[in-house]
Amino acid sequence: MLARGAAPGGPAHGSGERNAVRGCGTNGYGDRVEEIDRKILLLLAHDGRMSFTDLARQTGLSVSATHQRVRRLERRGLISGYAAVINPADAGLPLTAFVSIKPFDPAAADDAPDRLAHLAAIEACHSVAGDESYILKVRVASPAALENLLSEIRAAANVSTRTTIVLSTPYENRAPDL
Repeated sequence: MLARGAAPGGPAHGSGERNAVRGCGTNGYGDRVEEIDRKILLLLAHDGRMSFTDLARQTGLSVSATHQRVRRLERRGLISGYAAVINPADAGLPLTAFVSIKPFDPAAADDAPDRLAHLAAIEACHSVAGDESYILKVRVASPAALENLLSEIRAAANVSTRTTIVLSTPYENRAPDL
């Protein structure tokens, strides 16, 4: 099993190595990832606890070379960390919703993410184009908890909300198409 913590941050480094593939990297525009690194990324995306021995076996590299490549991918920011995937329903949060927010005053400071950061029920905050400014993914225990959260969001960020409740999730947290 890999003993991994959050990957160290650092600047992205250009690879310049042969067999590079476009379209993957910290900014998604022009950074290059070698085919073997792409394979490592895909394997870890499917099983972040895969041992270096298993990674080496599946990539055809030595364990030492595999370890070096994983650390380099972490330094470059392609691997930003490792986490347990928790089943929200089993953890007591069966209700998922997407909450679109729009400021009451378009001239006001765009600081909604900062104003909402303390609300643990917000799993993700995405800046979007369109009528709304942000879309929040939230997980709560009940409709009443959602109603309370919406009140907190409106008060904290001075925004209007539009909510879509998730009925089911056929798939989520898929590995990227590298």
